[in-house]
Amino acid sequence: MSRIIRNPFTYHLPHLDLHGEFSSTCKVLIETFIQDNVLLKNKEIVIVHGKGYGVLKKTTHLLLKSNKHVVHFYLDPFNEGQTIVKLKI
Repeated sequence: MSRIIRNPFTYHLPHLDLHGEFSSTCKVLIETFIQDNVLLKNKEIVIVHGKGYGVLKKTTHLLLKSNKHVVHFYLDPFNEGQTIVKLKI
């Protein structure tokens, strides 16, 4: 049985899990998630895209680059399958 290691610094942040989604549907999910968290005044969020072939990661990062509410984003150093996003409030 594999053991899941969770990052203690991001465990409490709101997460959006994109596992099993198509890259075409990710745009709506990510933009809605960001919009909701801006309204809730959350400064940081986590988007889980998985490691795999990197298709969802590329799609996620392209969307984050063009979103006006995103200040900064980076891969979680403890888990390369998720991206930490800092939002403008």
